[in-house]
Amino acid sequence: MKINAKMLLYILSTSMLIFISSIGYITWKSGELALSEAQEIANKNAREYANIIKSELSSDFSITKTLAQAGQAYHTLPWNEWNKTFLEQQLNIINENPHFLAVATSWELNHIDPNWDKPFGRYLNGWGKDQSGNINQIETRLNTEGDDINGNYFKMKSSGISMIIDPRLYSPTGNIEDQYLNSNISVPIKSGNTFIGLAGVDIDLNRFQDIIKKIKPFEKSYSFLLSNDGTFVAHPNLELMGKLISDVYPDLNEKFSIDEKVKAGENFSFTHKNKQKQKDFYVFTTIKIDGVDTPWSLAISVPNKVITSKAKSILYNALIVCFIGLILLTVVIWIIAKNITAPIIKVTDILKDLASGKIDDSLIMDVVSKDEVGEMTHALNTSINGLNKKTEFANLIGSGKIDTELELLSKNDLLGESLINMRNNLQSAKKEEENRKLEDQKRRWANEGLAKFSDILRKDNDNLEILAREIIKNLVYYLKSNQGGLFIINEDDGSTSIFNLLSAFAFDRQKFIKKQVDLGEGLVGTCAVEKETIYLTEIPHDYVQVTSGLGGANPNSLLLVPLIIENDVLGVIEMASFNKFDQHEIEFVEHVAESIASTLKSVQINIKTSHLLEQSQQQSEEMAAQEEEMRQNMEELQATQEESTRRGDELKGTVDAIDSFLLKADFDLNFTIQNANESFLIKFKYNINEIIGVKAENFVAKKDLTKFQSILNKVMSGDSHQGISHLKTKSGDKLKLITSFTPVFIDDKIDKILLLAIDINDFK
Repeated sequence: MKINAKMLLYILSTSMLIFISSIGYITWKSGELALSEAQEIANKNAREYANIIKSELSSDFSITKTLAQAGQAYHTLPWNEWNKTFLEQQLNIINENPHFLAVATSWELNHIDPNWDKPFGRYLNGWGKDQSGNINQIETRLNTEGDDINGNYFKMKSSGISMIIDPRLYSPTGNIEDQYLNSNISVPIKSGNTFIGLAGVDIDLNRFQDIIKKIKPFEKSYSFLLSNDGTFVAHPNLELMGKLISDVYPDLNEKFSIDEKVKAGENFSFTHKNKQKQKDFYVFTTIKIDGVDTPWSLAISVPNKVITSKAKSILYNALIVCFIGLILLTVVIWIIAKNITAPIIKVTDILKDLASGKIDDSLIMDVVSKDEVGEMTHALNTSINGLNKKTEFANLIGSGKIDTELELLSKNDLLGESLINMRNNLQSAKKEEENRKLEDQKRRWANEGLAKFSDILRKDNDNLEILAREIIKNLVYYLKSNQGGLFIINEDDGSTSIFNLLSAFAFDRQKFIKKQVDLGEGLVGTCAVEKETIYLTEIPHDYVQVTSGLGGANPNSLLLVPLIIENDVLGVIEMASFNKFDQHEIEFVEHVAESIASTLKSVQINIKTSHLLEQSQQQSEEMAAQEEEMRQNMEELQATQEESTRRGDELKGTVDAIDSFLLKADFDLNFTIQNANESFLIKFKYNINEIIGVKAENFVAKKDLTKFQSILNKVMSGDSHQGISHLKTKSGDKLKLITSFTPVFIDDKIDKILLLAIDINDFK
């Protein structure tokens, strides 16, 4: 069988089977589908009108919240002035919102009255409308005897949460026929986290009755509005206004917990069989204002029989449409089968040519349709174009153009990926060859440089300055940098923390710059401390300036390499350049630095050795002269020692004579005894350990203290004193002595006081 015949047979037979099955299924499911659709319509209407009511309440809440936020600034003005201004704002609000029955603020007395020190009591001030619509001021003090813990004000005061108060019937005249339903929206006024009062508005709820009347998605359906506690806010039956749903429909409320779910802010629905044994569908949609924990709920009730009658009508229409569709399907299948087979035949011929290896633009087909056949034709054309491009790509790669790009047909284009991998491998091989040549070139450059500097280091190694100049000049040339310097540690004075700029070179001329750098100072000192190479490409603006015949500019790179040998830093090489240093150039300078450090160490040792030899020769000559001078001095010293020994013997005899005849004691500058001879100790009845540290006034009677103190003052001024003194022994015995107090000087300063005395009683 041809393709078109197969399509007619298979599709029509399948369609008939599906049609028969569908009729039975639709008959069984149409009622349920219609019911589900109707319920969704009811839900949609409930959500739509719930948002309208929410918008109305949110607007009122926003006004109240704005009033509360404005009240937080009460402390910015004196209370009387603030109260007057804020009262005018509340009057404007009630005038601009006709559905507001009252606008007022309640203030905690302990925040506005400095004389009120109780935690309860409030001041109510605002505006309200009477039965004639006139606006009158409200002003009073409430809860002055204590808070009503069951009242809404205390709940908000304790929790700090805004509320929409459950509605209540209110009659301005007191007559039942004048009653209307109203509610209150209240928002706490806070200072930080402290409750200081609240702002509230009373709103007329009659406006929601008009909204309820508009909600009628189906015939005989109706809607109603419940507050947070289940009070009817709006209902087609006006007699239910202000009543609780638990009182009006106790069985329905008990079975489905309507009032509890409304209070919890839940969206829910259910089907209930009424007293007439007919089912009604109820849907409840919550109305919750942001910032308020007392949600309301909008409910819609729809009779099920209204829904099913509409479903039956839909079913009959569906049967007619399905029958007509079956006829049209037969015609369309025949046309499609004919249109499909023609291009398939042509595609088959092209595939045969591709199988034989033919690839050129003559195989491309014109794409007429945009269906699957058109997609198949387009895919075939894409494959042919891709093969053409791959053939061209392979030819270019074969001719050596390995940078040629190839666009893959998709992520699954394996042939294209293979060709690209081939090209990438060729590119990698070429790049590796170039890198190898570059590495060989760098290695040759480094080896030639090391050989060059080995020759330089072998020359002039007996003159440090010439060697340094040759090193830095050749480094500047070899690295093609712009400027360089060689810093050497200063060991002339034994210092190991100062580096001298021994040589600097720039632009084919030596730069004579006197410069010293302390260890740790700047980049040079840091390089010496850390003993590591420093390479910078962002140079501080005022660090160094490279100059040329055309002017001066900051270098683009700076390289500092320490000269280290046996972990000791001998110096630092500093190179500056407009060009950036490559890694192999940095490594080259580091290798050269090792050789330079070794050579510098040898040069320094040679210089020190030469200097030491000169010093040794000079010191030998000086020592010979000093030996002759020392010999003469020794002879003079020997004569002096003999004379000193003779005088010492004389002095010792004199001292011994004084000690045997006179009482003697040494006082320090605080007139405390430091030493005493045997005669003094016997006369005053002390031993040597007891008398050391005794004050001079301990030897004087109280009546003679003033006179004795004047004697001590005279001696401390540098004069001697001789006279008769009345002193006492350790046991209190009185002595009459001829005394001499004499200051002893060393280097023109008084060192101690010498006391010499004779007891008069010994010579009566």
